[in-house]
Amino acid sequence: MTTTARLRAFVTVADTGSVRAAAARLVLTESAVSAAIGALSDEVGVPMVERDGRGVRLTPSGVTFAGYARAILGLHDEAFSAARGDIDPARGQIRLAAVTTAADHLLPAALAGFRGEYPEVELRLDVGTSEHVWALLDSHATDLVIAGRPPRGTSDVVIRAVRANELVPVAAPSVAATFEAGATTWLMREAGSGTRSTCEALLTGLEVDPPRLTLGSNGAVVAGAVAALGVTLVSRDAVARELAAGELVTVPLAGTPLRRPWHAVTHRRTPASVDLLVAHLLAGRDWRRQRGSLARSTARGR
Repeated sequence: MTTTARLRAFVTVADTGSVRAAAARLVLTESAVSAAIGALSDEVGVPMVERDGRGVRLTPSGVTFAGYARAILGLHDEAFSAARGDIDPARGQIRLAAVTTAADHLLPAALAGFRGEYPEVELRLDVGTSEHVWALLDSHATDLVIAGRPPRGTSDVVIRAVRANELVPVAAPSVAATFEAGATTWLMREAGSGTRSTCEALLTGLEVDPPRLTLGSNGAVVAGAVAALGVTLVSRDAVARELAAGELVTVPLAGTPLRRPWHAVTHRRTPASVDLLVAHLLAGRDWRRQRGSLARSTARGR
């Protein structure tokens, strides 16, 4: 195996916790994956994995190495994409990552329009929590992130565009009629979600500790709110249809609505094809260029 292939094998074992699962994902034999891990351990000079029941887990040294390995692989893919895209950006590749709400409600129309202009650009979309997509950007495993504000301490990134976004508490009319911030059940997103963190901060600021029901995805909390399971904090973009139909109503609550703009964020150096997508976003009426410095924006956290 090449060094790059060994690194991919190691990271896949780290992600799956199993040589067998890593081999299946990479379409390799288990012996080939084991040999790759062994070769890396010999080269580094310390054990990288250890047995954990029927699977394996990383040693402390392996955990450290895995962070560097992900960054190396991300930069490797980014370099290939940049080199190919510089020759002809309209036939390049874009690795895009977005939080669930943005992927569900902002990107479909934008990507459809972009593909209409540049049908030969290869698009790859990774959807997850805020924690997930920012980790991808940090390890250079994505070129462009669509999410909330970059987390505190983010470096070597540029906010290329912003779009207005409001978080509002919503509930079915029957729930809203008897709503009490400290007594009504709040429907929560999954761990790692920026909206969940914002909701918890809001409740803390109101000095209330209501019942909570974690439903996971954005779609699940919206559906739960429509079914009168409780109240939830959600992007107005995500419930525009339900609000218009009267299935949900906004709930008056101190401190809301919360203005949490969407951000399109890249590294300072990006493949030329990514610049085409950013320009496409800015050509629409909803996105605008970032005002002010990146330092001020990131210093405020998420």
